[in-house]
Amino acid sequence: MSTPDTEHLSGDLTVQAARLVRLVRREHAPSAGTRVLSILDELGPLGVSALAQVDRCSQPTMTGLVHQLVDQGWVTKEPNPTDARGSLVVLTDAGRAELRRIRRLSAALVSERLARRTDLTPDDLATAVAVLQAVVETPEGIA
Repeated sequence: MSTPDTEHLSGDLTVQAARLVRLVRREHAPSAGTRVLSILDELGPLGVSALAQVDRCSQPTMTGLVHQLVDQGWVTKEPNPTDARGSLVVLTDAGRAELRRIRRLSAALVSERLARRTDLTPDDLATAVAVLQAVVETPEGIA
């Protein structure tokens, strides 16, 4: 599906998706901890080193973030069943509730901005969501 048009539009999609993320961050200032909650929601329980790798931060930085999240009751640390020396960071119900709250705020921001546009339909939004899902869900290595 690679043509000059799709390559150009793919670049535009990437730029606009990044701008949307920055807009939401500016408006709601989600913390680094929010990223960790989101990672755990997407990937399930992970060790601190794996979390650091996914979040592209140092292991000591992630250790500090995890301690803060434990203190807030948003994650727990549980024994790793495959490595007795390690532990897994697990999202709690309170962490899921916080993530839902943040996502509702983000959705409200996008919804408010879309309400100002009369040239976009719910079908347009559904198409945008479907395209982003297809990009995110496409397994690596598939052309």
